[in-house]
Amino acid sequence: MTLPDLTPTNIAIGVGGLVALVAYSVLIVAPAWGSYGRWWERFAASFMTLFILATLVGFGAGIGAAIVWTWNRWA
Repeated sequence: MTLPDLTPTNIAIGVGGLVALVAYSVLIVAPAWGSYGRWWERFAASFMTLFILATLVGFGAGIGAAIVWTWNRWA
């Protein structure tokens, strides 16, 4: 995919994903990393935040699927 092939939808999805990744890193991983002193505790805490990320992605996908599923009724 070259740059002229990008649609506004592709750009919006990419920017949204980047914003979500930065927010996850700054708001969830960084405090978990800073809460511990030993390196293995920091890596364990960072690994545990993946469960939070999976939950956030799951809820987002569920809400998005619900919107798509009921779009004809409400739009």
